[in-house]
Amino acid sequence: MDDGKPTKANWWSRPRPDTRGTSDDPAVQPPHPVDVPPDAPAPRDGTAEVPAQSDGTWAEPAHRTDLPSGQTQAPAAPAVPDRSAEVPSQPGEAWTEPGAQPQPQPQPQPQPQQSGGPAPSVAYPSGPVPSAAQEPGAGERPRPLHDPDPYSTPPYGEPGPWAPAPPVQHPAATPAHGTQLPPPHGGTPPHGTPGPTPHVSQQPQPQAPHGVTPPGPPGGAQGAAPRQPYDPWNAPLQQVGSLPPETREKRDRRGRRVLFIGVAVIALLSGLIGGATGAYLERNGTGDVELRQSDVESADRPKGSVAGIAASTLPGVVTLHVSGDSAQGTGTGFVLDGKGHILTNNHVVEPAGTGGEVTVTFSGGETAKAEVIGRDSGYDLAVVKVSGVRGLKPLPLGNSENVQVGDAVVAIGAPFDLENTVTSGIISAKERPITAGGEKGDGSDISYVDALQTDAPINPGNSGGPLVDSKARVIGINSAIRSADDSSEPGGGQAGSIGLGFAIPINQGKRVAEELINFGRATHPVIGVTLDTEFNGDGARIADKGRNGGPSVNKNGPGDKAGLKPGDVITEVDGRAVHSSDELIVKVRAHRPKDSLRLTVERDGADREVTLVLGSASSG
Repeated sequence: MDDGKPTKANWWSRPRPDTRGTSDDPAVQPPHPVDVPPDAPAPRDGTAEVPAQSDGTWAEPAHRTDLPSGQTQAPAAPAVPDRSAEVPSQPGEAWTEPGAQPQPQPQPQPQPQQSGGPAPSVAYPSGPVPSAAQEPGAGERPRPLHDPDPYSTPPYGEPGPWAPAPPVQHPAATPAHGTQLPPPHGGTPPHGTPGPTPHVSQQPQPQAPHGVTPPGPPGGAQGAAPRQPYDPWNAPLQQVGSLPPETREKRDRRGRRVLFIGVAVIALLSGLIGGATGAYLERNGTGDVELRQSDVESADRPKGSVAGIAASTLPGVVTLHVSGDSAQGTGTGFVLDGKGHILTNNHVVEPAGTGGEVTVTFSGGETAKAEVIGRDSGYDLAVVKVSGVRGLKPLPLGNSENVQVGDAVVAIGAPFDLENTVTSGIISAKERPITAGGEKGDGSDISYVDALQTDAPINPGNSGGPLVDSKARVIGINSAIRSADDSSEPGGGQAGSIGLGFAIPINQGKRVAEELINFGRATHPVIGVTLDTEFNGDGARIADKGRNGGPSVNKNGPGDKAGLKPGDVITEVDGRAVHSSDELIVKVRAHRPKDSLRLTVERDGADREVTLVLGSASSG
C-alpha cells in the first residue's frame, strides 16, 4: 500500500532517456560542445555525425532532398559523445582527470522539492572536459547497464523525496461590502500584486572551459527570470462578484425605504397582536369584571327640555290621599299661592265629604293635613288648603287661549299612587266637549268641560295634576281619559291610557278657583232655557215644557230677552256649529257670566240670528 502517497514508477520500468541531444531538458544536455576525435565511434542510431567547426560550435547538417513535397526536415540536435565511462559510478562523486589530484568540491545546498515542479538538474563538473583520446582504456571499459538517472532516483528500498503536503488555508470572514481590505500578512497576495521573490540558495556554478561559451536557457532567451514552479495552493485569490461602491444618495434612499418597510411591518404586527389580545381579553377576561362608566355630570338641563320642565315643576306638585266614611282615593294637585291653596279635581276630594280627611304629600316627602275650601261638580274643580307649611312653590299659570294644536306638553301626577310621575306629549285637539260624572242620575254631578285633548299618557291618579307647556306654565288640569272600554268618567277607568287624555283649560280653572277661594262656591253662565235631551237631530232644541211642567224659557231670563221660543233649534254659537245639547252647555260654560253670545236659531224652517247676554247661577 502507498498510504496515500503518490505512486512512482520503478527505476527498471522507466523509459531510457535519450542523451543524444534530442531532449530539451537542460539537465541532460552537455554543458558545452567538445571536439570529437576522428576515430570516435559512430552514433548508435546510424545517423552521420556532424563535424564541429573550428570555433567550437556544431556544424549544421546538409539539407535533405529526398523528403516528400511539403515536408521539411527538422533541425538535427547536436550529437553527444558517449561519456558514460567518465561518469562517476556513485551519485555525488566528482569527475577528475586521470592522474590529477582530487580537489575538494563545495557541498551543494539542498533544494526544496516542489510538488509538480521539474525534476532536479544534474550538476556537471567544472573545468575542462577531457576528450576521448585522453581517456585511458576508453575502448576497453564496459558500458553501464543504463544511462545515468537524471531524476536522482534513490536506490530501491530507501525513502524517496516526498513533497510536503500543501498548507491548509482557512478562508477568512468576508468583510462588509465597500470596506477597504487591509494588506495581507503572508499567504496569497491579492490579484495583480507581485508576489515575493523566492529565495534561491547560492551554489557554485560549473565553469566552462576557456574559450567556450556556456549554453543559455532553452529558447535562446538571455537574462530571463527563472521559471517558478506552479503552486495551486499559492495561487492569488480573486474577489468574484464585487460591485462598485454605492453613492451616498442611493444608500440614503435604500435606508429610507428599509425604514419605511420596517415601520409598516411593525405597525401591522402591532395591530394584529393588539387585535388578537383585545379579542382574547374580551372573550376570556382577565379576572374581575370592571365595567366602564361615564363620569358624573352636571344635573342642570335646558329649561325647554322635558327634564328641565320637570325639574322646575315637580316642587309645586302634590299627591292627595283622601279617606271618607265609605270611600277613599288618590289624586294629584298643584300649589296656587304661598298661602297654601291647592287646586285639584272635585271627584278627587269628593270621597272625603264633610267628615273625611285629606293628606297632602309634597315632592320632597313632607306631608301635611289639608281642608276643602270649595268645590264645584259642574266644572269638576275643588280647592284645598294646607296650613303651617313653609317653602311652598306655586306654579305659574299660562293662558289656554294661546295654546295651539301640536304644542309640546308635560303631564305630572301620581298614576296608581306612583307619585312624581312625568309623561310628555302634545296637544292633540282644542275645545273638545266632554262630560263626566252622572252617577247620581239627576244630572247634578255631571261636569261639562270644553277640554284640551292630549296624547300625553294620563292614568287614574293623574286627576287634578298640572298639564304644563314648554315654559313650565300650567295650561290645563288633567281630568279625564278615554279608556279602551269606550267609557268616560272622572279619573278614567282602570284600563289605563290609550293616548286620549283631556284637561280643563286653565282659563276656566282660574276663574272657578278664584270664586271658590273668595266665595266658597262658583257661578255658572246660563241662557235661561230648558233643553230637550231626547232630541236626535242636528243642534240643540228648546224643550216644549220645563222642569216640573213649567215654561221651558225662563221669564225675564237671558233667553226670553233674546226672543227665544220653545221648539227653536240652536245650530251655531259664535259661528261654530252645535250638534247636541251637551255641546251647547259646554260652549256656554266656557264663558263667564254677562258675556255676550251670537246664536243662530232655526224656526219654522228658517234661520235667524239673535244676541244673548249670559246670566249666572250659583252652584248648589
